[in-house]
Amino acid sequence: MRLLSPLGLSRALRQGPSGGLRIRFSVAFAGVAALVAVLVGGLGYDSAASMIRRDRTSDFVDSLNSLKSSVQGASLTPQTFLPSKGSSNDLRDSLIQSGDIGIQVLNSDGVVLESANTDVLPVSPQDISYARMRTAGRSHNVLEETQGSHYRVVTVSLGGGRGAVQLSQLLSDTDQLLEALLHRIAELAGLVVLLAGASGWWLAGRITRRLVRLTSAAEHVASTGQLDVDVPRRGVDEIGRLGRAFDDMLGRLARSKDDQRRLVQDAGHELRTPLTSLRTNIAALPRLDQLPPESRDGLLDDLATETRELTVLVNELVELAADRREAEEPTEVDLNALAERVADLARRRTGREIMVVARPFLVTGRPQALQRALTNLVENAAKFATGDSQILLTVDAGRVAVLDRGPGIDEADLDRVFNRFYRATKARSLPGSGLGLSIVREVAESHGGRVFAHNRPGGGAEIGFTLRTDPVDPGAGSVPPSKAATRAERKVLATRRPTNRTKG
Repeated sequence: MRLLSPLGLSRALRQGPSGGLRIRFSVAFAGVAALVAVLVGGLGYDSAASMIRRDRTSDFVDSLNSLKSSVQGASLTPQTFLPSKGSSNDLRDSLIQSGDIGIQVLNSDGVVLESANTDVLPVSPQDISYARMRTAGRSHNVLEETQGSHYRVVTVSLGGGRGAVQLSQLLSDTDQLLEALLHRIAELAGLVVLLAGASGWWLAGRITRRLVRLTSAAEHVASTGQLDVDVPRRGVDEIGRLGRAFDDMLGRLARSKDDQRRLVQDAGHELRTPLTSLRTNIAALPRLDQLPPESRDGLLDDLATETRELTVLVNELVELAADRREAEEPTEVDLNALAERVADLARRRTGREIMVVARPFLVTGRPQALQRALTNLVENAAKFATGDSQILLTVDAGRVAVLDRGPGIDEADLDRVFNRFYRATKARSLPGSGLGLSIVREVAESHGGRVFAHNRPGGGAEIGFTLRTDPVDPGAGSVPPSKAATRAERKVLATRRPTNRTKG
């Protein structure tokens, strides 16, 4: 595990979000470790110091009580506490049995007769007064400092003016021991903090590795605009979910970008034809008075037709490019009422007979988009239906279809009629932009459905889409739409068998 130097810390801070996140992890780990170390170390030090001081105080108090008991129980002189020649003194030895307790004997004048297990302690006037005191066992305690060492000193009078005995305990050793313990705890706490910070740095690197890669991918996309980047998708945690969502988003953006590129290319190709025709006809306008009446009328008709076709094409291009799916809020739509409204509008526009066979049905969708899809289907059928043949619009259980008795669709074109700008060779002479059915497909797919196109028995085509939704009242035993349409049509329309045609 590599510890982070100040230079490395500065470099990490300059690395941006990933480095900053690792720094925050490290600081958080180190902060928690420091708090725990301070609490544990402080409590441990306080407990150890209290126990040490309590033990040493207990030893000193035991020796002091033993001395007072001996002094009050008999008339002792200073010589009692002095060692005999060639032998030890049991009383003195019992008082200084602890290695840090010393004894100092004073005569009545305060002269030090003996110092055992301690440095020679200074004698104060108060100590001399206790040495001359008539009552035995009286004591007073002070803190003394001599030769850089600290002592706790208690002076006990022997009584009868015979002198005094001083018990002392060295406190410097205890202070040094506790200071060394404090230094050791501080060192261990510092080591724990460093290890915690390094562990946090390492763990943050492990945790944020995929997040760093994801950030790099996002920055690469933002700086270059390229969408073909490697995005980490592994894992079931939040980072894995974020990676998969980001990868899916890039996929959608790539498809959208490709769709826009193809739209521009196809639109340029489709716009070139009417614009070329318009330019040619406009070039002939200065000589309009010189043209025969038939040619003049044909030129004006061509201008009107090309202008109308160009307007339709531009409007459909704008609608496709604007992608208004998010602008319209989904709501409940009655497909039956919508079909009647579309049919009524188409009757006024085309003058054709349009029959609606629909069941009450509610869907959740975008009303204007659905109306545009139905309108495109009806207008497409009206464009190819022959003579005064009837157009049938059916709505049943989320399935919308428009049926006509036109020339039908070449088998090779059934799978391509919904492609954007696709128009078969035989349909080039007919009006249209090749966008109407592609709009139908986009509306259906945005509502969770799909489109379909079939040739009808007896001639004509059936084109429509399905929606993924729940009906209000689908009705039990509903008849398949194509069969229902055929039955209704038989009542009002004779069967025709026109020649085959290609739909655009």
